[in-house]
Amino acid sequence: MSAARSKVVDYPGIGKVRVYPIKSKPFSRSGKAGLNFPVGRVHRALKRGKYAERLSSVVPVYVTAVLEYLMAELLELSGDKAHADRKSRITPRHIQLAISTDDELRELCSGVVISGGGKKPSEPPTLVSTPEKITYVTPAKFYF
Repeated sequence: MSAARSKVVDYPGIGKVRVYPIKSKPFSRSGKAGLNFPVGRVHRALKRGKYAERLSSVVPVYVTAVLEYLMAELLELSGDKAHADRKSRITPRHIQLAISTDDELRELCSGVVISGGGKKPSEPPTLVSTPEKITYVTPAKFYF
C-alpha cells in the first residue's frame, strides 16, 4: 500500500501509528453482473479475435449474458427431451432433438453439426405441404 492512502493516528500511550484502510475482497465481473459464465474469459476471447480495435467494458458482459441465456434455453429443452426418454443424463442426441424442435434455435444452429447427435429428425409427411396437382379442364366439345 502506498503512504498516500494510509493515515497517521496518534494513540495516547502508544504514540503515532500508521493506519491502512481495510482492503475489500476482490469481486469478479461475473459476480457483479450476476452471471455464471466467465466475463473475463469472454473479454479475452473477444480481444484475441480482433473483432474490433477497441472494446467497451460493457461488451463482454452483454455477450456473456447472451451466451448464458442461450445455454440455459438449450439445456432446459434438452433436459426435457432426456426426461421424456426417462434418462437422467443429457446426451448429444437430446441436444440435437431439442434444437430441431425449437424454431429459433433451429434457425440459429442451421449449419451446426453435433457429433453423436444422430440423424436430424425429418418432419412427418402430413405436415409437409406438397404442391397440389393442377388439373386442366378442357372445354366440352359439343356435337350436333
